[in-house]
Amino acid sequence: MEKVEVVVAHQERATLRVGDVFLKIDADQMRTDVEIEAMAMAPVPTPEVLWRKPPVLALAALPGTALGRLGEPSTASPAAWAAAGAAARTLHDAPLPPWPGRSPDELASALDAECAWLVTNGVLPADLVTRNRRVAEGALRPWTPVFTHGDLQVAHMFVDGDEITGVIDWSEASRGDALFDLAVLTLGHEEHLGDVVAGYGTDVDLDVIRAWWSLRSLLAVRWLAEHGFDPSAPGCEVDVLRSNGCE
Repeated sequence: MEKVEVVVAHQERATLRVGDVFLKIDADQMRTDVEIEAMAMAPVPTPEVLWRKPPVLALAALPGTALGRLGEPSTASPAAWAAAGAAARTLHDAPLPPWPGRSPDELASALDAECAWLVTNGVLPADLVTRNRRVAEGALRPWTPVFTHGDLQVAHMFVDGDEITGVIDWSEASRGDALFDLAVLTLGHEEHLGDVVAGYGTDVDLDVIRAWWSLRSLLAVRWLAEHGFDPSAPGCEVDVLRSNGCE
């Protein structure tokens, strides 16, 4: 008999694994709609959709293992990280999805609200928030929209040896900034940024990637804490803010 493994679970969604099948249960079916359409459009390997019966989506497991985990050293090779950069470039060169992402103005408003909450509630020191907010503002500039994954964290990129076998969790896919995807992929894994950029194959503004590291982390702390995750775990978002906000 196959065992049921809880991959992730919180009040918005849950993912279970039973053998080689992943069952995703989402309270918001619009996210599932986006995920299915984005996977159909994406020019990179994605999980096979086995069936859908709302609120459940069944996906086939990908071969290989995750490129890494936030807060843990990655055992993947430099070539695998470069392949991840190349896969991101392939996605970004594809035709745009029909739905928009968040604009710089929307992100700026969200950044204002989260920074105020972090300071008012004493979650993070005010000087740390201020320094990172100053860094984060570098990401809030006009960009040419591309097809972005939207949550291209290292655990969502699967590899077998030096080859990319697939990318999972497409519910945040949209039109967006290419450098946001690269920043999320390398968040907490700065030592692999050079490999990713080499695989991406074009000039990248590293200051903007660092700005996205701060912005992503500042926006994530409250959500993570409220959904049962620990952003202050070693190597995770708070450590990223401490490192990225150094002057």
